[in-house]
Amino acid sequence: MSALLRCLLSAVLFGFVASTATQAQTAPDAQLGPRPFYLVDKMKDGPLKTRLAACTGPFHKTDFSVGHRGAPLQFPEHSAESYRAAARMGAGVIECDVTFTKDRELVCRHSQCDLHTTTNILSMPALAAKCSQPFSPADPATGRKASAKCCTSDITLAEFKTLTAKMDAANPDATTVADYQNATPRWRTDLYATSGTVMSHAESIALIKSLGAKFTPELKAPEVPMPFDGDYTQAKYATQMLDEYRKAGIAPSDVFAQCFELTDILYWVKTAPDFAAQAVYLDGRYEGPGFDARKPESWKPSMPELKAQGVKILAPPIYLMLALNAQGEIVPSDYARAAKAAGLDLIGWSLERDGPLTKGGGFYHSSVKPAIDRDGDALTVLDVVAQQVGVRAMFSDWPATTTFYANCVGMK
Repeated sequence: MSALLRCLLSAVLFGFVASTATQAQTAPDAQLGPRPFYLVDKMKDGPLKTRLAACTGPFHKTDFSVGHRGAPLQFPEHSAESYRAAARMGAGVIECDVTFTKDRELVCRHSQCDLHTTTNILSMPALAAKCSQPFSPADPATGRKASAKCCTSDITLAEFKTLTAKMDAANPDATTVADYQNATPRWRTDLYATSGTVMSHAESIALIKSLGAKFTPELKAPEVPMPFDGDYTQAKYATQMLDEYRKAGIAPSDVFAQCFELTDILYWVKTAPDFAAQAVYLDGRYEGPGFDARKPESWKPSMPELKAQGVKILAPPIYLMLALNAQGEIVPSDYARAAKAAGLDLIGWSLERDGPLTKGGGFYHSSVKPAIDRDGDALTVLDVVAQQVGVRAMFSDWPATTTFYANCVGMK
């Protein structure tokens, strides 16, 4: 090969490498798939639809997009596969709901006692025998429904790790374990649910860190009497969850610790102010006696009282932040306005959890149901919550949708 030819070849190769490196630096880091664009197609005509329809990327990870249990619209919740899917779809923050096992190890489950609906535990006789309540088949003659209750606190971490995660569902009319577990709603899918990998909390931290995302662990309410097993108190449990981030070298600024129990939030305010600075109080006051979303006097504690106690971020279900005006348009609710007036940041939950919206949606759209008649209304609702309510982030069961919206309207 001549010297001239070698020089030309080197130049070409150098140019290719440089071009590839440049592309790698500028390549989008979110893969959205078709769903956000399907939702745009299903929107009512108007300026928002026009704007979103013109948005073609590239799309990037955003902290506005929070993976609610990962990406459970199609992947088993709180599985490694669900977390990876959420990260690929651009979720800048990913959730692990935290509970504990018999040997006091922390694991990712939405509820301490949901193993019978979220894993294959009932198909494993040795572990099924340890469940708080064994499987009981339905009895059509008496009207009795099928039931079971299997808790993480019934088994050790090692035993938990032998389980396979599945889509959260159970058939109350089942007479066999197989039928009881085979109940995924038609609008979800079992396509990606054949080998869901369950995770300890520590494993979730390592995985989410490797995916370049931030963390939002939720301290789940125990369903067993506390102290558990003698001396495992609520305070030890709440401290243990944060300690696992400290042990992993995670900066508190990358962690949004959540809880429905205000006492736990206030415990962190007192004992872990670095984490409490962005702790998230999940607002369950709506389940309390006398609560009325239209009557501020029924919100106890009040919004200013929450702020004064050290709460900085409030996270209600979507419906609490929305109302309909006299023209039937979706607008911020009095609840949302009061929270913002008190100086509270808001995070909403959870987009795409209601499933198809052609009949008005369910719990998450209950305050605006008359205005909901198509799947594309998910983006209309998201726009009101983002632009008019002013949430800082949104949980989503399919983070591609929130990532798409945030990128298209210029949110970080």
